[in-house]
Amino acid sequence: MTETATRYLYLARHGEATADETELTEAGRRQAVLLGERLRGTPLSAVHHGPLPRAAQTARLIADQLDGVPLRASEPAGDYIPHLPRREELPPDSADALLAFLGQFPAEERERGPALAAQALARFTGPAEGAVPRHELLVTHNFLVGWLVRAALDAPEWRWMGLNHGNAALTVIRYAPGKPSAVLCHNDTRHLPPELRWTGFPPDLRV
Repeated sequence: MTETATRYLYLARHGEATADETELTEAGRRQAVLLGERLRGTPLSAVHHGPLPRAAQTARLIADQLDGVPLRASEPAGDYIPHLPRREELPPDSADALLAFLGQFPAEERERGPALAAQALARFTGPAEGAVPRHELLVTHNFLVGWLVRAALDAPEWRWMGLNHGNAALTVIRYAPGKPSAVLCHNDTRHLPPELRWTGFPPDLRV
């Protein structure tokens, strides 16, 4: 039987991006640096990131604050629709709005997403092989953070929707052998000054 150890998965949404999403804003670069400074001393074995520029740039800025932690690009860490719900899966009072939201995205993104989401679960979650606890950072996008959080909580697959995450906010999930997965912190922005918090949130969700 293969020996397994606890995995700590650190999840971060990329920093604030420009309107065309080709790079980070000045605020987004600062968010990434501050998150990297917060993670100094964490025994990270890798910084995984999605292929899009805003995630890749965030990951590089974080890694610059760390001591030789390798960067690893990963397509399953990218930006996509992780699950396309059927109407009957959704609450009746919000089904129309949720389906209309999903309909805004290109067909290719909607169709290829579920396979990538399954790959993300297989690659980044669950106890780690070996005897040593593993700490990994995944720099990704709002949808995938929501997908992995809902999976950790055994919530219905459609429930990745409605989970919002701030730019450069930190979520940590623990996967211990023989125990349920545990969300240790969620959407934590304590490393950011007030003026850099809440970016990426709709105004009505800021509290």
